[in-house]
Amino acid sequence: MTAPFPRPDQRLQITVADADPFARGAERGRQLRETLPGTIDAYDRLFRLGGIDENVVREDAERLLDAIGAHRPALRAQIEGIAAGADAELWRIAALNGRTEILSRSVAVPPGECSTIVRSIRDAEGHVHTMGVQTWDWHMEIAPYWHTIVSRGGAHDYAGLTECGILGKIGVNSAGVALHFNILGHRADRPEGIPMHVLAALVLEEATSAAHAVELVREAPVTSSGSFALFDEQGEAVLLDISPEGVFEAPAITEGTWLRTNHFLTAEPAADEKTWLYQPDSGQRWDFLRDRLTQGAAPADAEQLRAALVTGDGEPPVTCVPDLALPMGQRWASLATVVLDPAGRRADVLDGTPAENTTRPHLALAL
Repeated sequence: MTAPFPRPDQRLQITVADADPFARGAERGRQLRETLPGTIDAYDRLFRLGGIDENVVREDAERLLDAIGAHRPALRAQIEGIAAGADAELWRIAALNGRTEILSRSVAVPPGECSTIVRSIRDAEGHVHTMGVQTWDWHMEIAPYWHTIVSRGGAHDYAGLTECGILGKIGVNSAGVALHFNILGHRADRPEGIPMHVLAALVLEEATSAAHAVELVREAPVTSSGSFALFDEQGEAVLLDISPEGVFEAPAITEGTWLRTNHFLTAEPAADEKTWLYQPDSGQRWDFLRDRLTQGAAPADAEQLRAALVTGDGEPPVTCVPDLALPMGQRWASLATVVLDPAGRRADVLDGTPAENTTRPHLALAL
């Protein structure tokens, strides 16, 4: 059984280019005009399923927008531009960008989530080449509402994948910095600071190296949780636990290999983790992938990285296929599989699960 993804010709591939942040956002909004209403409606339903009143959503969205504007006015301007270009209410676009933080209030069944591997590969001449792969797992109902993005005009250009109306998610920039993004859950999570998706866009627009990306994350006013796997063309890589309690560096599982699912890997934030959100699923996926990566031949290229995320019957759902018998809010799917190559300034976005590598389209992005 495969996930009910849109036809290949329906997948949006958006390119924007303008030095002015508002104009850059407005161009994105114009290209999203037809799909944003469906995206907003889908998240409205998810908010309601989580027991979050529309007035609370609006208040949270406006508070988050103010936090964005205080820290990075240009990012707020892009969100304002998206709303103007799509003829949408500004708070609605702000709510999409803060959907993770707003959903932290949810009382609904939590989602399955993403799995990420980053590998530093040393060639015969001793050069280190670092690549990453990730399944982006989320609600099946969002399958029509994500797109590839090439954004030009900021401090750095970037390319990758995001959802309609949301500034950033997974990608690589023209400075040779790559970012994979997984959600985590902490008891202190609240919709007040810089949303994780906006922080991802900030890093992709501004970071000159993995070390600089870490500095940008540490200086941001964060009140929610996530993990960024950050790596660059020089072969430097770092895996972060980001939480309201602080930012912590997680260890590699072996030299040159980093693994992330959806639980904290460092002691401080783990002590106050919302373990009911992603466990035992996250731990089962992490243990399974750790064993696969440490007991067998280590992946050495993009094909092998994708293959490492393929699972089947009787194995933890790294390859996540929705159960269509379940109601909305409980149908998790691997909506996309993304390989990032910072040295090549490339992102390969498979429009489907890693098991569909040869049967679903690949969207190749380059800077």
